[in-house]
Amino acid sequence: MIRITQQREKCIGCNACVEAAFNRWRMSKKDGRCTLIGSKEKRGFYSIVVDDHELEENLLAAKNCPVNIIKVHSA
Repeated sequence: MIRITQQREKCIGCNACVEAAFNRWRMSKKDGRCTLIGSKEKRGFYSIVVDDHELEENLLAAKNCPVNIIKVHSA
């Protein structure tokens, strides 16, 4: 299992995470920021625990994020 964390308020809406991991990320039509699908918010951080099969694409999403607000860790 892995934990994906995002600081959504700092998102610039570049869409890099959506391109890397389409099944886990979406652009919000409301504010133009990316949304971590299925995540829960706590103190400005959005996080979710997912199966290992999502590791590669979400590591790529974190790597491609120009503002470095996506973290992927073992859960």
